[in-house]
Amino acid sequence: QVHLVESGGGLVQAGGSLRLSCTTSGNLVAFNVMGWYRQVPGKQRELVAALTSGGITNYAETVKGRFTISGDNAKNTVDLQMNSLKFEDTAVYYCNAVRPTGFTYWGLGTQVTVSS
Repeated sequence: QVHLVESGGGLVQAGGSLRLSCTTSGNLVAFNVMGWYRQVPGKQRELVAALTSGGITNYAETVKGRFTISGDNAKNTVDLQMNSLKFEDTAVYYCNAVRPTGFTYWGLGTQVTVSS
């Protein structure tokens, strides 16, 4: 069983930065894709950023140029650096990992609150 644990959430003023980290109990190389999603009450969970095993990144249009996803195979972590945060970035952020079989794992989430 793979566990994903998010950390780094918190309260920050608009324009500030936060760095989220996702630690996996398995090796990153075992996954096709690692990603960060977010969800606000009443809305669907949405993709924020994704990183493939080949190093390809994908970002939601709303965060391009502000957020950066990166992985560290030695530490089995995937980080999300969030700069120039906006009020609308407020959400619970979830780490996601997808195996080549398609099996998907989720973390429990970490709250990010941006005050305007």
